[in-house]
Amino acid sequence: MKSLITMDIADMRLFVKNMVCNRCVMVVRQILDTMGIQPVSVSLGEIALKEALPKERYHMLREELTAVGFELLDDKRQKLVEKVKTLLIERIHNVDEINMKVNFSVFLQQQLTIDYNYLSTLFSQTEGLTIEQFIILQRIERAKELLVYNELTLSEIAYKLGYSSVQHLSTQFKKITGLTPSHFKQIKDRKRKPLDQV
Repeated sequence: MKSLITMDIADMRLFVKNMVCNRCVMVVRQILDTMGIQPVSVSLGEIALKEALPKERYHMLREELTAVGFELLDDKRQKLVEKVKTLLIERIHNVDEINMKVNFSVFLQQQLTIDYNYLSTLFSQTEGLTIEQFIILQRIERAKELLVYNELTLSEIAYKLGYSSVQHLSTQFKKITGLTPSHFKQIKDRKRKPLDQV
């Protein structure tokens, strides 16, 4: 009998590092399709399978994913950190406006049903930056994207991203990028980063 790789919980979830956008999901789906693996679902950072993969197929999948910059996670702590990152990226990049009435710590605690202090400590130890710093970096990347589109005013961008004022956004933007939002707009093509490099 072939040995099977043990996966997380009953629905056979694999956790994938560096899946940060819809194109990443598409690439992972293509790899699975090429390998003849039929997932239940593929979402940011996660593949749900109907059944466990034989050990050889799991290792082949790991190699295919690694070849395009992804990484299958085995460690439970790494999986949890990746889940935190995925939830934050989805909340910041895939909503029309960030609801700041529910702060990020409450949001993460509700989504993961794990104490925020534990999540915060684990995230800092694993990533070398705090959850708050990660959130700021993601919000600034989203601001850059919105500035490039040139469809919203700076005031509308600040509101959309949950900043208390344009000044707050501008101050944080300059601290992170070294540029004012208006200066960034002038040189936008050279300053955007892929989300997996934020």
